[in-house]
Amino acid sequence: MLQSQLFVKPLRSFPADEEAQGAKFLVRAGFINKVMAGAYEYLPLGFRTLKKIEQIIREEMDAVGGQELLLTSLQEKQVWEKTGRWSDKEMDVWFKTKLKNDAELGLAATHEEPITAMMKNFISSYRDLPVLAYQFQTKFRNELRAKGGILRTREFLMKDLYSFAKNQEEHEEIYEKLKKAYFKIFKRVGLGEKTFITFASGGSFSKYSHEFQAVADVGEDVIYLDKKKGLAVNKEVFNEETLKDLGLKSENLEEVKAVEVGNIFSLGTRFSEAFGLDYLDEKGEKYPVAMGSYGIGPGRVMGVLAEVFCDEKGLNWPEEVAPFKAHLIELPGGEASIVYQDLLKKGVEVLFDDRKTSAGEKFAEADLLGIPYRLVVSSKTGDKVEVKKRGETKTELVAMTNLLKLLKPIS
Repeated sequence: MLQSQLFVKPLRSFPADEEAQGAKFLVRAGFINKVMAGAYEYLPLGFRTLKKIEQIIREEMDAVGGQELLLTSLQEKQVWEKTGRWSDKEMDVWFKTKLKNDAELGLAATHEEPITAMMKNFISSYRDLPVLAYQFQTKFRNELRAKGGILRTREFLMKDLYSFAKNQEEHEEIYEKLKKAYFKIFKRVGLGEKTFITFASGGSFSKYSHEFQAVADVGEDVIYLDKKKGLAVNKEVFNEETLKDLGLKSENLEEVKAVEVGNIFSLGTRFSEAFGLDYLDEKGEKYPVAMGSYGIGPGRVMGVLAEVFCDEKGLNWPEEVAPFKAHLIELPGGEASIVYQDLLKKGVEVLFDDRKTSAGEKFAEADLLGIPYRLVVSSKTGDKVEVKKRGETKTELVAMTNLLKLLKPIS
């Protein structure tokens, strides 16, 4: 991409209506655009990062046998009445609307009910199980307060996977696979050292559910963390009984703020029983399907990355989620177009700053955007390229052959 053709221009100052530092940088750098409280548009650079995160999640869901689909956002009242969750008392984040004939509809906040209803068309025998189905889809939640830029919004992209198993034993095997897959995801996006499995309320389905909490000062959750064991407890279930269950000691726990970047739930047979989602076993006996639910918000992950990986100058994206691998800057006396073409031929994603602006402005914007490698071609670099990694102070002159090795695409 040529930066001269990028229609988005960084703002000269921070937005006045954002509190979180990462959110300020995302808006100022032109990654996202705020439409209203809780609703953001992803601009070209931000959309590239969002899609990188989405693809990492997709690869790990596919690796455990997930099958991708896409369900509707429009929801029928009758479907949700089967579980009682059409009621605002049961689920208080509904956005509801009406058709021309006054029939009520909802905008989906989650999809347990509709996917269970749909699976009645496809599951009837033990031979049909297990099934892991997932989607990336826009959810709508009428949150009382939107917060932290894209950390908590009213319209957001979610990856939600639903598992369907013959019994609790098979469900638990799937559950453990998904737990491991989530750790792989957070490691790949750059949050591996910051994210901890956290025990939270299991509601009516099980004693505990599992959240994946990323430690961050901007977090609205309080967790009690044992770093050595890599386990944490959400404040809502923090008591002596929980500590005993988990083999944790209060003196080893640190109270920290965190952002929930993912969660997994055992759903038991609540939804399958409500919809009559049963299967016949080898003996012809009927049993309800055991279910699980597994969510990650790619936008929230991006928001946490912006909070965790930034400094006083701007963003500093981990390589696998950065919009580009390299930011190529042409200064007077340099001819960077040849370098640009060579990088493209080798599959390196590069943003080429070909604009006729000052070196100071180009360098400041490069720091703000946070692309991992800054490459400079000028009258001083000769037949080499000056390379500087974002967040580091040292620069070095690198020959083109060595540059290509340095920037080879992540396989």
